[in-house]
Amino acid sequence: MRKIYLSLLVLSLSLSFGQAKLKKADQLFKTYYFVDAAKAYEEYLETVDKPSIQTLKNVADSYYNIDDNRNALRWYQKLYDIQGNSLSDDYFLKYIQSMKGVMDYDKANQLTKEYLIKKGDQKQIDHFLSQKRMNDSLAGTKSLYAIKNLDINSSKSDFGAAFYGEKIIFTSARDTTNINKLYSWNNQPFLNIYVADRNVNDGNLFSESLFLPNVMTKYHEATATVTPDLKTIYYTTNIVLKKKLIIDNSKTNNFQIIKGQIDDGKLVKTESVYFNSKNYSVGHPSLSEDGRWLFFASDMPGGYGETDLYVVKVAEDGTMSSPINLGPSINTIGNELFPFFRNGILYFSSDGHYGWGDLDVYQSKFSVNMSFSEPRNLGAPINSNKDDFSYIVDSTDSYGYFSSNRGNGKGCDDIYYFTKAKPECNELISGKVTNSKSKFAISEATITAYDSFGDLIATTTSSATGEYKLTIPCGKKVKITASKTNHSTESKELETGKKNGNETKNVNFELSNYDDLIVVDKGQEKISVNPIFFNYDKWDITPQASIELDKVVFVMQKFPKVKIKIESHTDSRGKDSYNLKLSDNRAKSTQAYIISKGIDASRIESAIGFGESRLTNNCSNNVKCSEEEHFKNRRSDFIVLEK
Repeated sequence: MRKIYLSLLVLSLSLSFGQAKLKKADQLFKTYYFVDAAKAYEEYLETVDKPSIQTLKNVADSYYNIDDNRNALRWYQKLYDIQGNSLSDDYFLKYIQSMKGVMDYDKANQLTKEYLIKKGDQKQIDHFLSQKRMNDSLAGTKSLYAIKNLDINSSKSDFGAAFYGEKIIFTSARDTTNINKLYSWNNQPFLNIYVADRNVNDGNLFSESLFLPNVMTKYHEATATVTPDLKTIYYTTNIVLKKKLIIDNSKTNNFQIIKGQIDDGKLVKTESVYFNSKNYSVGHPSLSEDGRWLFFASDMPGGYGETDLYVVKVAEDGTMSSPINLGPSINTIGNELFPFFRNGILYFSSDGHYGWGDLDVYQSKFSVNMSFSEPRNLGAPINSNKDDFSYIVDSTDSYGYFSSNRGNGKGCDDIYYFTKAKPECNELISGKVTNSKSKFAISEATITAYDSFGDLIATTTSSATGEYKLTIPCGKKVKITASKTNHSTESKELETGKKNGNETKNVNFELSNYDDLIVVDKGQEKISVNPIFFNYDKWDITPQASIELDKVVFVMQKFPKVKIKIESHTDSRGKDSYNLKLSDNRAKSTQAYIISKGIDASRIESAIGFGESRLTNNCSNNVKCSEEEHFKNRRSDFIVLEK
């Protein structure tokens, strides 16, 4: 009995002590002391075997809110082991994001598929598959981005870069003032807005100082945006009245957007934007480049998730329209934050779209009626398994800044500079290579593209069916050549367009086979021509003769290495001396004609008339022969010496 009483007493004392620890942890959690709350929950959880669902949620959320993915996953896993697919959407999202935060992507994808199948929402399944395909495609593509961590980063949080003329303004907890109060959420100093000079050559920031010092309070001032004339600023701050935080019914101090005028380095004429409320947060203001639209994030009622993106139209006199939720294409059950709008594209961060873990940066093209395209993940190196956010880019889309708490940084959050190469743009040129005589396909022909300087761009070979396809950069004037051993070389000039993936078809080539243009006579290669006729006692080139001589010109044009000699012959009728002189005149006349067509004279070794000295048969002087037999001796030969 005594042992039982003592054991019950010990149990009672332990339970009372454990409940005290839980009460302390819950209080820390409710007041956003997440670092301390996590420690307190761990101490309590060592004393119990079966903690409540809410306690599991709170300890996991404490770690999640301070970016400790591994410990968050440990407790979300216990929660999932109990609730399985009945886990609420928001907690399943945190569970998956924590899993991705430790780069367990395969398991995260598998669980997401099972979860979506269980829910039976085909629209969500299609959305998941679409974004996963885009990410998989990005992973296999060379990135356009090159990034670097900036020297200006401190050991605390530095983030939220924004363009301010030739300078950059940013948010930091570097605490260079005398205010040493720490923010309970992460035990870091409260945030202030800084301004820094920018090195245009390498993007580095330097000579930082407090921006508009008179705006500084002992609480947060962060994430600012400035109008194009640099005279008006919008920024995020705590809701404060008489230097004290205003608390809503849930004991939460929310954020608001303040608008003010910049006058001689000071902030004047400040006002709260009309859609602020003590009952919800409004922050992360970002103006479009023309200053006509103000994008922001808020957890105001009526949204799609924890934090949504909104926009208001800003009139010339500063009047604002009603906030417009950017809709389900952009907003998810999770958090959408840090909007930035440039050149018709909205950039923002989200942990609700399919990504690499925690917040990722996405882009979405704006279209009519405030609608946006399917958000596209920017991929590595902009995104990582940690929070990646606050992306801005210049008007030429060539450089910018973003923030991240990824590993190997200098502080809690760091600012990174990036340069962005222009997207690769290539077009296709395709066609077929055939024999000019037979029209049959020519395989293994070499097709080559050269730029206007004669530099090689691309090369390929024709298939068994004679077909080919070349990839050529957009906007290029190119010369395409087709060639093959023992064949002519043909070329065509054209210019590619400026649409990636466009194809120019039917750029076809007909090649002449050398063997089709040559006859072999007694071991000699001769260009194949029909008999060339001259008028009686003449050596002028007749129309018929020019047709045949053009065949010689064709061979010499298509085969630039060919060298020939010309031999002209007569039959035996007439005086020997007369025939010798006549044939020589005719040989030189044909030579002159070929040269007149642009063939270099050096490629014709000689042009000699041999009269009747080289008969092909027995029809010599005083031998009776038929006209056909004499005809065989009247000939012009174009003998190939080199090829």
